[in-house]
Amino acid sequence: MPVEIKLSHTAAMILQTISAGTVYGFGIMERTGLPSGTVYPALRRLERDALIRSEWEKQAIADKEMRPPRKFYKMTPAGKTTLTAMMKRYPLLERLGAMDEVKAL
Repeated sequence: MPVEIKLSHTAAMILQTISAGTVYGFGIMERTGLPSGTVYPALRRLERDALIRSEWEKQAIADKEMRPPRKFYKMTPAGKTTLTAMMKRYPLLERLGAMDEVKAL
């Protein structure tokens, strides 16, 4: 039987943000309001636990937009399973996600 990974509320919020399509660090900070000192260590832990994986964008894309390359994050199947469990543990996450959808309309 697989071991259930328990995440902090912050890590669960970051995982939910990635699942909603915000896939690089600064975008996650903007969407969640969390500081970089919280987001980037959490991203490293989520990647270490194989809940997300990362990939650097091509340098040519960043050069064209005259900025540094971005590191993009994507959920793994284990991340999706864990997020589902965390949504049950932290019901507020689901409501926050719904509020984001309303704002987008």
